[in-house]
Amino acid sequence: QVRLVESGGGLVQAGGSLRLSCAASGSIVSINNMGWYRQAPGKQRDMVATITSGGGTNYADSVKGRFTISRDNAKNTVYLQMNSLKPEDTAVYYCSAEGALTYDRGTYFHNDYWGQGTQVTVSS
Repeated sequence: QVRLVESGGGLVQAGGSLRLSCAASGSIVSINNMGWYRQAPGKQRDMVATITSGGGTNYADSVKGRFTISRDNAKNTVYLQMNSLKPEDTAVYYCSAEGALTYDRGTYFHNDYWGQGTQVTVSS
């Protein structure tokens, strides 16, 4: 099993910045992709940014140029630096670990995991 713990959410004024962190723990061998998704009230969960174990990144068009995803493989931690925040960025932000390989009592497991989410609110 992998546990993902997010931190860094909060309330910020439009134009401000926040940095989200997500630390993965457990009997982790490797994680293919890590990422951030968000879900606003009444809307579906959408991809914000993802990063591969090799550092390749992908961003939603709405956040390109404002958000930066990064990753520390040694710490199994992913970050999301959010600048120039807009009210429409308000949502619950979820961390994901895709293709996580874990080892437990002689057996390897391969699964995807989600964090519990952290609220980001941007006031106008």
